[in-house]
Amino acid sequence: MHRKEAASANLVCMAEIVGVHGVRGMLKLKIFSDAPEKLAGYAPLCDAAGQPAFSFASLQPHGNIWLAALEGVGDRAAAEKLRGTKLYVPRDRLPQIADEHTYYHVDLIGLAVKDENGDTIGKIVAVANFGGGDLLDIKPQKDGKSKSASFYLPFTRANVPHVDLGKKEATVIIPPGLLD
Repeated sequence: MHRKEAASANLVCMAEIVGVHGVRGMLKLKIFSDAPEKLAGYAPLCDAAGQPAFSFASLQPHGNIWLAALEGVGDRAAAEKLRGTKLYVPRDRLPQIADEHTYYHVDLIGLAVKDENGDTIGKIVAVANFGGGDLLDIKPQKDGKSKSASFYLPFTRANVPHVDLGKKEATVIIPPGLLD
């Protein structure tokens, strides 16, 4: 999974329609949640403009994706038109986070990244998870130490000891050799 910025600060992208399944309009979803089975409970989900547009008739796991039937989508042709559509939930309908070291991915994207000395390294441009935990996709400043366009940093307390959403910054400790 690779998450980038949402359409609006008030909307959180919860899923993307990545394909179709069968002839009856079933959709393949990539869900951006650690509790994908709860997605239907947020219905109706919104389009990128924030308009309620999507309610589920069914939602079920299917391998590493989820299959969904949306109300009003009854055949493959209608489903194909929705491929690539992102499904959003208004932020105020999401649960409040109780743990001070837990964040919605959308809140991390765009944060300035600083080292332990307070020097700016770059900016978080995405959050990825390929199965081994969350990775911050950091785009270095032009004058930064990295030779690459961006780099991944595992999002652990050891690597990211402090996040300040109010200041829109994260303090990181870069493991030796990562930027070489």
